[in-house]
Amino acid sequence: MKVEFAPLSVPMQRRLQTASVVQWVFSFLGLAQCCIAAFIALFFTRFWLVSALYAAWWFIDREKPRKGGRRIHCLRNSVVWQYMRDYFPITLVKTAELDPRQNYLMGFHPHGVLAAGAFINFCTEASGFSTLFPGITPHLMMLSLWFRIPFFRDYLMSGGLVSSDKESASYVLQRPEGGNMLAIIVGGAQEALDARPGSYTLLLKNRKGFVRLAIEHGTPLVPVFSFGENDLFEQVRNPKGSWLRQLQHRLQQIMGISLPLFHARGIFQYSFGLVPYRRPIRTVVGKPIPVQRKHRPSEEEVDQVHQKYLNELCNLFEEHKAKYNIPEDRHLEFI
Repeated sequence: MKVEFAPLSVPMQRRLQTASVVQWVFSFLGLAQCCIAAFIALFFTRFWLVSALYAAWWFIDREKPRKGGRRIHCLRNSVVWQYMRDYFPITLVKTAELDPRQNYLMGFHPHGVLAAGAFINFCTEASGFSTLFPGITPHLMMLSLWFRIPFFRDYLMSGGLVSSDKESASYVLQRPEGGNMLAIIVGGAQEALDARPGSYTLLLKNRKGFVRLAIEHGTPLVPVFSFGENDLFEQVRNPKGSWLRQLQHRLQQIMGISLPLFHARGIFQYSFGLVPYRRPIRTVVGKPIPVQRKHRPSEEEVDQVHQKYLNELCNLFEEHKAKYNIPEDRHLEFI
């Protein structure tokens, strides 16, 4: 006999959506520190063997983040991510087919504060990536620093995150069987410092390393723009030249990560907190840009492909901005 469950009420669905987002925000703001504390604390308890065995495993497995990671499909398909998707909501928009016999390098813009669109679309199946792009396996690059944290590194790899270094990128892009997509949030941590509602400024003018990487592997470039990514949080004013911006840049140079002072709503009230606003994110995947392979491209060749990428990204933005209520006079700005 088949058991049927009554659908959840709207208030209950909203509570679950909020809870899913809260746990995700916590995973990036506090889970790493908790993992470090637990790993150390276990050494001083009768469960010390857990940390000892994990340390041995960690040493053996240390190169895995540079070798494509280790995704766990049951975690990528967890219902938690579906609730998180519906909280905003987040939608993945396809504009062109991707040939599963090829590998692709995808540039994701903008970073936003916590890159919610990139995480849901490429590290989970909540938005239906595998359905929209059958035969393509997504990999999202993340700072190598995070893969040095015990336990937390395994959580990151379970979703398809890989280390953000050239060796890691090359491992994915040079797979001969094809069907791999490497997503890079090109603006990186520094771009997060300019993430605020209504901002369309991208740190891309002099970011050409991903273009050189694509040329060296002959990998098509795919521009992606995530509408609404910058609208999830407010940020304390930090204009260039201010003491706060200088401090943030200094901390980024020391730690490798940026520290935007962001805020939005709370869990039980809407005036202040660290929970993102309920604002829609539409991640639009553009058409592939063919790239001719060359082992050692010249600066001029890199500049030509880079300019073509900028043009295609601008076209993608202009073509879709009216659908998502972006004013006609707003355009992308590259710095």
